[in-house]
This record gives sequence, C-alpha cells and structure tokens, in this order.
Amino acid sequence: MREHVSYVTLDRPDALNALTPAMRDRLVELLGQASADPAVRAVVLTGTGRGFCAGADLRGTTGGGERITGDVARVLRLGAQRLIAAVLDCEKPVLAAVNGTAAGLGAQLALACDLVLAAESARFIEVFVRRGLVPDGGAAYLLPRLAGPRRAKELMFFGDAVPAAEAERMGLVNRVVPDAELAKTAHEWAARLAAGPTRALALTKHLVNGALDTDRPAAFAAEAWAQEINMTTEDAREGLRAFAERRGPEFRGR
Repeated sequence: MREHVSYVTLDRPDALNALTPAMRDRLVELLGQASADPAVRAVVLTGTGRGFCAGADLRGTTGGGERITGDVARVLRLGAQRLIAAVLDCEKPVLAAVNGTAAGLGAQLALACDLVLAAESARFIEVFVRRGLVPDGGAAYLLPRLAGPRRAKELMFFGDAVPAAEAERMGLVNRVVPDAELAKTAHEWAARLAAGPTRALALTKHLVNGALDTDRPAAFAAEAWAQEINMTTEDAREGLRAFAERRGPEFRGR
C-alpha cells in the first residue's frame, strides 16, 4: 500500500492471470480487508503480462462425470458470485486498470469495479458462449446496466472480442490510455480517490449501485439517510469549513 491506496495485482502471467480458487478467495479476502481498514482509501486492481484476467481457470474441468443437482449453483454462489459481490460491496472505490485481455469472469471482475481504465491493447470478451456455457459471474446483471440489454445480448450471444476503444464507446470503461501510461494514470486517479472524503464516496457508491435496483421513493429515501449519516463524519465538517473559509479541503477519510 502507498499513499492510502491498496494495489492488488493478479500475477499469473503464464496463464493470462486465470483465477484459481485460491486466487479468487484471496481477492475476496483482500477486498474485505481494504473495506474495513481505515488506512486504505482506494483500491487498484490490475494484472501482469499480456492479460488482465482470462477468467476462471477451467483446466481439468470437463462436462463428464456425475453431477449432483445443486453442485454447480453452489460453486458459483460461493465462488464467482462472491468475488463480484466483494468488488461491488467494497466500501472503498475500486479502480480497474485493465492491461490486456479481460475474458469471462475476468471481464466481470473489471466491469464490477467503480472506475475502469483500459490500455489500448485491452479487450473484453464474454467468452462463455464459445464454451457452450451460460454467462456467469454476474454478467447478466452487470452488462445490461452498463451497455443496455440489446448490446449486452450481442456481447453474450456472439462472444466477440471488444477492443478497448469500442468498450469506451459502449460505456464499459471510463477511459482508454496508451499501454505505457496505464500504470501512471491509474496511480493518478487512485491518488485523487484516496485524497477524497472516503465515507462520502462509500455512501455514494452504495446509492448509485442501489438506485439501479429500486424505485424513485426508495432511492430518494436512501439518499436522504445517506446524507444524514455522512453529515456526522469529520470529512463533511471539514468540507463545509473549507467552503466557508474559501480554501481547499483536507480530507482524512473519516
């Protein structure tokens, strides 16, 4: 961690950072720790090598053998879905710096983040249809909210690779930068997030994510209570003092 930013790097470049169960569980653990640690005020998630994340490591997995009804659903709930939920529920802003291919669960891992920077060489692939599988890892939840239902179906029905520039046009990423500038830009964005009012950002994240699943009265009520809670924080008081004193605020994340 540096400058209150937790940097989480997938480091299995020989497999395009495909997630083993152990890696997946470690990510969940790290996101939980970042959420609870007051010293952490932002998280950056990236990968090494040519890939951001090629998805779940399916080597050794086949369609053969006996399956007991409920096994697959249980594995998904406790595995891929738990990982995506850990990103969505993290109380700190999570920034994805997508350095290469993000496929399958890897694509969902990036898209679940609050902000997404993509290198020019990055691409996003909803690869499930190529394997005869239903999209999982929250794909059918995330994609329609980002790109709309028709574009989401196109991505999931065909499984075509989406280059970074097209992903930006579709609203899947915030910004595309040259490969050599990805790490620098991610650090700059993360530093800005870490210097912000951390609790206000957490409540803002909660409001935006929740608003996609609720009606107007519930969204307005949540907004009012979030502001009520936020006004008890040190950062809110500092922000108001700084405004009155005509100076820049110095937020402490509390």
